[in-house]
Amino acid sequence: MKQFRPVRGARPAARGLPGSAVTRLVAALAALAAGLVVVLVPGAASAAPVCKVDYTTNQWPGGFTASVRLTNLGSAVSGWTLRWTADPGEQITNAWNAQIGQSGTTVTAVNVAWNGSLATGGTADFGFQGTWSGSLTTPSDWSLNGVPCDGASSPSPSPSPTPSPTADHSPTPSPSASPSPSSSPSASPSPSATPTPSGCSGAGLVVCSGFEDQSGTPSGEWQVTTPNCQGTGTATIDTSTAHSGGKSLRINGGGGYCNHIFAATTKDVSSIAPVVYGRVWVRHTTALPATHVSMITMADSRDGGKDLRIGGQNGALQWNRESDDATLPEQSPSGVALSAPLPVNRWVCLRFQIDTTQQAMRTYLDDQEITGLRVDGTPTQDVDAQWLRRSTAPRPTTFRLGWESYAGDADTLWYDDVALGSSPIGC
Repeated sequence: MKQFRPVRGARPAARGLPGSAVTRLVAALAALAAGLVVVLVPGAASAAPVCKVDYTTNQWPGGFTASVRLTNLGSAVSGWTLRWTADPGEQITNAWNAQIGQSGTTVTAVNVAWNGSLATGGTADFGFQGTWSGSLTTPSDWSLNGVPCDGASSPSPSPSPTPSPTADHSPTPSPSASPSPSSSPSASPSPSATPTPSGCSGAGLVVCSGFEDQSGTPSGEWQVTTPNCQGTGTATIDTSTAHSGGKSLRINGGGGYCNHIFAATTKDVSSIAPVVYGRVWVRHTTALPATHVSMITMADSRDGGKDLRIGGQNGALQWNRESDDATLPEQSPSGVALSAPLPVNRWVCLRFQIDTTQQAMRTYLDDQEITGLRVDGTPTQDVDAQWLRRSTAPRPTTFRLGWESYAGDADTLWYDDVALGSSPIGC
């Protein structure tokens, strides 16, 4: 900037301005320049984290699942968009609790309807499945609503535009089919009425319990049982952890082969027809292992009383049939990638429906159908081809909540707000 100043011993010559005016002009310009410095410098020096991301994966050759916890460290937001860069050989195929889109290596996750508002310090959990080749590394360039997580300003209260999602997994109030890996099913159970909401209101509920009438060891409507063999596991009523009310069923599941512990309802499950609808709120502490475990079992009267089992293997949820050890999905990398892990350390709504008139089943996690756990009557490789080798539809007659370990895996689980009936049941 060219500075004006009076020349000693000469008449001021600033376009006819008197010397005092020139002096005041110089002072004003100096003050303005100083003010600009004060405004700009602190902004550049006040960088503060706006978010934190905890990212964990469970991987196998060619496939993986990831659990993501986003913590908002900046101002409260009413919606969020999280972006990061994936490895070149990584492709996301399925997601839950967020809408995820991918363009090349750029991945964008946008909140669903119920988890968009985050106060300062608030968290949102979501996850996804995918395939990979070459390498699978932890992302390091997270950004929230367009601001790097270690950026210099708080996130905008409005998210960036929603991407075209790879798979739309926003929860819906009623069970509705997600895109299936097979063609439109010719035989699959479909809700015929509005789902019963969480709680025990609604018709057709044969089992409906929040364990509020229980104490100590399960009794009365719920009985402790070890159907095949007994180990170190225990079943108790917990008053410190609950999804609703003040109590839940706690299972301390022990490790070691054939370590079984369950609480079974005394209600007549065989009276539920033609479709058995079930809902369980579950919370657990340890990620599903690579080896086989079961958490929910139902005796099948059409299969010699052998169990239908909901559990896990290769880090993801699965159905298992005791009589022939068939699994849903098949335990190939492609099959497992179509299932989902069971999130840890939070309550999750697990729903299922079993048609007793034909081989047709569906399973939902937090109101989102899991495509790999769908039986639709048409054999689909890596999904239900193995399961449909048995043509007879199951007929559940019992219902048990607990833990079966077939190796050294242990877990602590809580069950609450359990319901079974002949009409769709919501979360």
